[in-house]
Amino acid sequence: MAKSKKTKKVIIFTVIGLVIVGLSLAAVFRKREEIVTIQSEKVSRRNITEVVVANGRIQPVIQVKISPEVSGEIIALPVKEGQDVKKGDLLVKIKPDSYLASKRSAEASYQAALSSKNVAQANLSKSEIELKRNQGLLDNRLVSESNFLEFKTSFDVAKAQFESAIQQVEVARASLTRAEEDLAKTTIAAPMDGTVSKLNSQLGERVVGTAMMTGTEIMTVSDLNEMEARVDIGEIDVVLIAVGQNTKLEVDAFRDRKFSGTVSEIANSSKGAALASTAQSQEGTRFEVKIRIKEKEVFRPGMSVTADIETRSRTNVLVVPIQSVTTRLAKKSGGTNAVSGVNQKTNAGPAVSTNSVKGDRKAAEAANKPVEVVFAVENDAAKMVPVKRGISDDEYVEIIEGLTEGREVVSGGYKAISRDLEDGKKVKQGVPVAIASQEKK
Repeated sequence: MAKSKKTKKVIIFTVIGLVIVGLSLAAVFRKREEIVTIQSEKVSRRNITEVVVANGRIQPVIQVKISPEVSGEIIALPVKEGQDVKKGDLLVKIKPDSYLASKRSAEASYQAALSSKNVAQANLSKSEIELKRNQGLLDNRLVSESNFLEFKTSFDVAKAQFESAIQQVEVARASLTRAEEDLAKTTIAAPMDGTVSKLNSQLGERVVGTAMMTGTEIMTVSDLNEMEARVDIGEIDVVLIAVGQNTKLEVDAFRDRKFSGTVSEIANSSKGAALASTAQSQEGTRFEVKIRIKEKEVFRPGMSVTADIETRSRTNVLVVPIQSVTTRLAKKSGGTNAVSGVNQKTNAGPAVSTNSVKGDRKAAEAANKPVEVVFAVENDAAKMVPVKRGISDDEYVEIIEGLTEGREVVSGGYKAISRDLEDGKKVKQGVPVAIASQEKK
């Protein structure tokens, strides 16, 4: 019986020992660090130019939209889309019958007003003569004062009628001038030398004038000798754009060529700023930037264009590959958690008074903000180095603070930099992806 109990104790202690050994081995294996495969590159110096990329359309620098000021039927349209025109050439003629009738009516009213003026002037002259004659009679006491007052009143009335007739003549003259202008507006001539880049109306179509509303846009006349790119820039990048900056342009219709241009104008307000609709508020805020194209080519209005605007440049500055810079949460030194203020190594509470709670809160908020870092390679381990970055191009980013020339930094791969690497983690050099793919081929 005692032997059986002794055997059970041995088995129990053996099992406990095996469990302890197993847990110890598991802990040891857990502590073994995983080695991250990376590619690296040394910090170097080079020239760097920051570029803002934007998309837009090719448009003429000068283009005039032709809309009639009077309404009516188009009876003459001697131009076609794409046709070159000279300043003063006939573009559109609108049926003038009603406006010609209005002019004749205005002429008749004007002549009638002139006649009324002449009659009023004659009556005024007659009343003036009668008034002077009766004034002499009154002085000689040959007429009563009441009779004299009647002639004076008649003279005042005649004078008022004459002044009214003068105003009626002015009104009739203004109506006649307006009728003549409306008649003249039935004929539209080219305002400049150019090309009919867009034709919206046809012969016989009725068009609406711009006197009371927007009116019908009949055509567009453009100067195709001077073209510009109109691109949309986001509100974050527009502050970097300035008039005179150089630009490289890629036009979809000319794939094998690149054109040069210069920023000529920057919009002061965003596109659709006056609209307060929900749809507009959900769209990104964009500003129109105009870029004058230096080369002459057969561009057509509306062609798609991509612009690379050179905003800022630096000469002989420290740079690292753009993918080397990543973000990590800031941590306090000594292993102290920035949020709770508890030392992660000792689990001891912070040795601070209650009066410093606000200061700790600010420090915690600062510690929660991500900081930009690169991972340097030292003794086959990654060292997290906070950096301050400057401008960047498509491949490299300027480093203002944190690194020195010749220091080796991790440049790949993406997963290692963005997620796997931590301060002190073991690393090993791997074959770059581009080289590996070439070896497989």
